Amino acid sequence: MDGVVEGDQGLAALRKTARHDLARLNYPAANWVPERAGPDGTRVLDVLVVGAGMCGQTVGYGLLREGIGNIRVIERETHGREGPWNTTARMPILRSPKHLTGPDLGVPSLTFRAWYEAQHGADGWEKLYKIARLDWLNYLLWVREAVGLRVENGVGLLKVEPAGDLLRADLSNGETVHARKVVLANGRDGSGGFRWASFPSFDPESPIRRGRVFHTLEDIDFAKLAGKRIGVLGVLATAIDNACTALEAGAAEAVCFARRPHLPQVNKSKGVSFPGFQRGQGMLDDDWRWKIYTYMLAAGSPPPHESVLRGQKLPGFSFRFAEPWCDVIVDEDGVTVKTTKGTERFDVVLFGTGFDIDMGRVKEIAAFTANVKLWADVRSANEVKANAEAARYPYLGRGFELEEKVPGRTPGLDNIHLFNWGSILSQGALAGDIPGLHVGATRLVQALSQALFTADIERHVQNMHAVEDPELAPTNYFVPRDKRAGTL
Repeated sequence: MDGVVEGDQGLAALRKTARHDLARLNYPAANWVPERAGPDGTRVLDVLVVGAGMCGQTVGYGLLREGIGNIRVIERETHGREGPWNTTARMPILRSPKHLTGPDLGVPSLTFRAWYEAQHGADGWEKLYKIARLDWLNYLLWVREAVGLRVENGVGLLKVEPAGDLLRADLSNGETVHARKVVLANGRDGSGGFRWASFPSFDPESPIRRGRVFHTLEDIDFAKLAGKRIGVLGVLATAIDNACTALEAGAAEAVCFARRPHLPQVNKSKGVSFPGFQRGQGMLDDDWRWKIYTYMLAAGSPPPHESVLRGQKLPGFSFRFAEPWCDVIVDEDGVTVKTTKGTERFDVVLFGTGFDIDMGRVKEIAAFTANVKLWADVRSANEVKANAEAARYPYLGRGFELEEKVPGRTPGLDNIHLFNWGSILSQGALAGDIPGLHVGATRLVQALSQALFTADIERHVQNMHAVEDPELAPTNYFVPRDKRAGTL
């Protein structure tokens, strides 16, 4: 119990240090963006940030550092359920190494290490292997509070539509607001939702699947799976961690199926996790960017070895390699799965098939999606056919902004900035993974700052001419020596 008290005291002291460090950096910077009234007479937001998980809160904090204070950060979930950490993430520890930074934006007292050492000391840090999932969530919430970022929990975005040179956003609390810029920091599923594998007899929208077939990224009451035999489609990180969570909750058996003959062995993302690649990939020409990420997507990433070891230690866990599913048939009593090697019967089935990229499914921006430029629009027909998944990614500008497929058809589209997993073909893994977060958030904030400044350049120049703030009081400092009183 004493350790908890010491930990709380340590965090209180660290919060004081962090806020002093921020004050030394002149945080929050004075707001410099000119005010503007919307069609309804109320002040227009400069930026509406949608989502307050790791990415959204870092962007919000970065905007305040930049002197862009007329913002709102909204989050559809309640406090403590931002991002996947306390909801659909089911791994005990993070894949990323403990030393990575990002949400701190370069302030040492806001790093995870500082947060951890404040509670467990330097020895505790040295003994730490990797970051516990819920520790990361608690750290993010602490950073948010330390930097004074206001987040409106329980408020979601319903839709965004053009309103002249502004964007009109309808919110779930009944408000309609006007904004100059909207940032979609709405998670890994924010560019298309869950990916459901297609089978002749399976319809994910059918009511009968409820309680019998789940996507691993849905909310699942694992206690209800006690004693059940579970089939899992997939053998990567999410699939394995869900299978293990079910077994640890009392499931009788969990079988993970794969088309592959074995698990992927090499995590190619390690080869792109250094500053040069993170800063440079988004600046490359289309050919290089396409070549890099079509390779990365095809290579896939192995599950963390900790997840595999977790499964191997659990009775009832098993892999079935080189056995793809052919059909999934749901009935009142369970699920029949037909594979290339036979027929299996399960009480419950989990689809560990990840996220989809399909801008047509992003209902919040339905007014624009038909004209969103995709990578399919800038590659040859043969390239698109050979890399159908990559071709669905949106083609973004240098500041993460969406671009028009047909110029002029959907004015205002480039005022929507996509800061989620859909940005990787254009920008690299800068919006979703911890290693590139500091590069991505900084790039986005700088792009927003530049765009807001450029749009108001006439007002800024007028203000420049109007500045009357003499720095020197009338004196005789610059009177020629021979003109001064008393000079001989």
